Amino acid sequence: MDLRIMTEPQQGASYDTQLTLARAAEALGFSGYFRSDHYLAMSGDGMPGPTDAWLTLAGLARETSTIRLGTMVTAATFRLPGVLAIQVAQVDQMSGGRVELGLGGGWFEAEHRAYGIPFPSARLGRLEEQLAIVTGLFATPSGSTFDFNGRYYQLKDCPALPKPVQETVPIIVGGSGPTRTPAIAAAYADEFNVPFRSVEDTAAQFGRVRAAAGTRKLTCSAAVTMCVGRDDAEVARRAKAIGRDVEELKANGAAGSPAEVVDKLSRFGEAGATRLYLQLMDMTDLDHVELIASEVRSQLS
Repeated sequence: MDLRIMTEPQQGASYDTQLTLARAAEALGFSGYFRSDHYLAMSGDGMPGPTDAWLTLAGLARETSTIRLGTMVTAATFRLPGVLAIQVAQVDQMSGGRVELGLGGGWFEAEHRAYGIPFPSARLGRLEEQLAIVTGLFATPSGSTFDFNGRYYQLKDCPALPKPVQETVPIIVGGSGPTRTPAIAAAYADEFNVPFRSVEDTAAQFGRVRAAAGTRKLTCSAAVTMCVGRDDAEVARRAKAIGRDVEELKANGAAGSPAEVVDKLSRFGEAGATRLYLQLMDMTDLDHVELIASEVRSQLS
């Protein structure tokens, strides 16, 4: 099982906090550091305020050396697809070829209102066109141009530059929609992610994606909120620090002793996940990361 760290910096984390956690994750052997792409906290005051996902990843690209970096997931509503392709390619160059792009339709209307970002209807249609454009720009041979005439976006004589270091930047699509989402993933994604769902719902969605993809192979992954402790008191302390109830976390995430968490994560593996994104809501608790590495990951590898 491939384990990656996933964070929600809009809840309150400076760039320095994110860098410290990314470096710790790298040193402890996690394969990836991924962050959300949000500008507004879902709860609390979100101090010291939001950090931009791709600006953050650009910084991390220069201050880490091996860990893979990406978004889980970038909102298609935040950036025009041609601009997004430039950002991703540049950060891939800055990292030496360690970037992955998670891309979704965008859903949090309140943050769009807060920062004056249009929140259109038909977001899945825009997402599909963005995926076609970004992958098309990356695949266009150097010296050629790329055109696209879609319903929502049009590009004419685009030089399709710069190019990423990687021959193919991995594309991650996720969600729980029963029909359209699996079809979009089957057409464009290298990885399909089911975020924060039960093992049973995750297995069912993986089945829909595999059916839509046919002979095309996609990595299947899940995102799970983590709260691990050496004893009940430590679990309770960590749950309280993120404003969650222990029993609720056990039901909807992976919480409890290392043995309990290993059992829960193993069930996602049995459901078809070969990669897990471990959501850490307290980004300052490095002891939590070390515990997961020593007592959880060691039993899943």
